Amino acid sequence: MNLTILKRIVLLLALSTTTLFGFGAQKLSGSIKKIIINGYIGQKINDCIEHRVKTQDVDEIVNPFFKQNEVNGMWGSEFWGKWAQGAIGSYRYHSDSSLYQMIRGSEQKLMSAQLPDGYIGNYDKQHQLGGWDVWGRKYCTLGLLKWYDLSGDKNALKSACRLIDYTMTQIGPDKSHIFNCGYYKGMASSSILEPVMLLYRRTMNKKYLDFAKFIVSDWEQNGGPQLIAKANVPVGRRFPVKGATQWWTRDNGQKAYEMMSCYVGLLELYKVTHNEDYLKTVETVVRHIMDEEINICGSGAAFECWYGGNKRQTRPAYNSMETCVTFTWMQLNERLLQITGNPLYADNIENTAYNALLAAMKGDASQIAKYTPLEGFRHQGGNQCGLNINCCNANAPRAFAMIPRVAYMTRGADSIEINLYSPSTAQIQLGKNMVELQMATNYPVTDSIEITINPQHVGKFNLCLRIPEWSQKTNLFVNGQKVQNITSGSYCTLNRTWQKGDKITLQLDLRTRLYELNGMQALKRGPITLARDSRFQDGTVDETAIIQANNGFVDAQPVAPQQGMWMAFTVPIVMETDQENFGTPRAIHFCDFASAGNSWDQQQRYRVWRTKTIDATIEPQ
Repeated sequence: MNLTILKRIVLLLALSTTTLFGFGAQKLSGSIKKIIINGYIGQKINDCIEHRVKTQDVDEIVNPFFKQNEVNGMWGSEFWGKWAQGAIGSYRYHSDSSLYQMIRGSEQKLMSAQLPDGYIGNYDKQHQLGGWDVWGRKYCTLGLLKWYDLSGDKNALKSACRLIDYTMTQIGPDKSHIFNCGYYKGMASSSILEPVMLLYRRTMNKKYLDFAKFIVSDWEQNGGPQLIAKANVPVGRRFPVKGATQWWTRDNGQKAYEMMSCYVGLLELYKVTHNEDYLKTVETVVRHIMDEEINICGSGAAFECWYGGNKRQTRPAYNSMETCVTFTWMQLNERLLQITGNPLYADNIENTAYNALLAAMKGDASQIAKYTPLEGFRHQGGNQCGLNINCCNANAPRAFAMIPRVAYMTRGADSIEINLYSPSTAQIQLGKNMVELQMATNYPVTDSIEITINPQHVGKFNLCLRIPEWSQKTNLFVNGQKVQNITSGSYCTLNRTWQKGDKITLQLDLRTRLYELNGMQALKRGPITLARDSRFQDGTVDETAIIQANNGFVDAQPVAPQQGMWMAFTVPIVMETDQENFGTPRAIHFCDFASAGNSWDQQQRYRVWRTKTIDATIEPQ
């Protein structure tokens, strides 16, 4: 049989077994059939679908593609593809016929805007490849391919092929360098690598793999972003620039969202080529980002670029924690989790989702904040490109749709990984056995998690429970029998013959931890960062203080949260500098960072890091 035909048959078989969440099936793999997330997190996912995804005026974000009149380098061509991916992810989780029809109508309208030469975009001919044009093509291609995976609409696949084919007439060997297309060392344009590789996997047409390899080789040329060569260079120091006149130009190689998007594409290339250098590159970069940039709430960047923010997080920064950065950090960790099975990446996703992501959502879920600083107040981001939307409102639903598919994953034919803990149910196919898992918990408000296992048939398989790195004291029981040798920062793999009604009880270590940096203090309880909020009216949030701790842990007592807050606690703190009764602590209120400032009332303030009062008796000169 012709090798190309054989490859196509294998590809079609893989795509035909795509799971509920759209991942191509692994060899002999299990698959997630249905997940329902309940509780606080589940409600936020549902709110995002109802009040952000379904309320979008889709015609408004498709209409720009019918006029090729963009000459100012704007990014209006990105919004539809972002919305479409978030909408499709939402539909896969929470089937809704009205949402499906919304998506279908928008896809058909977008395809009708495609020009005879294959171009889908809003740039005039003279300005194509400049500004954000190729970036917009990336998002259009992704939106088309996700729709093809969901619906099987071959016109969407054909349209995606035509768009990339047209792009390949402009970019490639003896044509334009991809790093010369647009801003930020060409990283925005280079991130088209991801849909090119997804297109290759759906068509097995070698020209797309060749184009992907060209993109990666072009990165390393003189003038390119050198995303592989500089993998071990701090991400905020690769191409230093100063001043606004250089910041928003192609000379800036620190743009966080675009950089990570390129590495997402490199992982897709790794899945096909198995070039270990690609995986090593991404894992090296992710470790740099963790150590140098990600703050206590799981996000980072200022003015949308890496800036050494981890060590500088105690100082306010302009335009910090862009929600697009938050999502893409989650996305990069999700791809690494899929490939490596390293629970470190699930830890990162949980930290970001429960803090930076939830904090970006307005209480009524109608808006997603563009920036979410560690102190101050939250507010709506401005509209962009003459449309009633901005990049973060378009992108954030993709992050909320990610939560269910990360919560439960399969690995191989006989292993289920449980990565996130929330009241939920999951139906998972392992070979011929359908396994239902029921999770009852109020985590992370409380520390106890109970999981009931109901396989259709008695069967032997692995249940792998993520034990977070911060959970230093963990208790685990199976049918009342204690499991020994639990290691934090790893999976606890339970390999046994399971039968209906078996129960797992997991207790995680929710002691509140004290963090100190640059003469300031912050608190974290399990995965939840705590913040002061002026709504508690127990002093000003900017007061200096000394938080009382014992061996790094703080006695945080749960109290009834105020309306609109998820959780609240009191912490013993010695306040201010002029008290004659020095050393007497007061019970000061904190809430979870996601709830802090979620009223978006600019008269109310919140704060994560608090200045530590100098105690000269223990801090001599």
